[in-house]
Amino acid sequence: MGSFIEINDTLQITSEQGFPSELKLEKHLVKPYKIKDFASKVFEFKNKSGVRLYHLPPVRNFLVENRNGKWIYWGLVHITETKTDYLNKTTSGKFKIISIYTPEEMKNAHDLIDMREETKFFN
Repeated sequence: MGSFIEINDTLQITSEQGFPSELKLEKHLVKPYKIKDFASKVFEFKNKSGVRLYHLPPVRNFLVENRNGKWIYWGLVHITETKTDYLNKTTSGKFKIISIYTPEEMKNAHDLIDMREETKFFN
């Protein structure tokens, strides 16, 4: 008998799981957000499937929005708190955004970091 815990360097979440509603891709592509827009804000995510561990600050994690299975790399976060539900095998927590990618960086990030064609958002 064993256990399964996943170690992540990426917080990949949907809007239902708590991707920040303040981050609107269409708006960002026209007038990019700045990190100062979110510097003091703490965000929450919930019910991420699996029992997960994330890099602890000061080490960063990638922030990825999952839109229908396609990944949009938004920038970097520090995970500040997690809570695991062992019965339902989910992870919830809090994070702070520490870096926001420019639109050009967002478009290139998948090719540099991920490279899986099936999750690529920007073509």
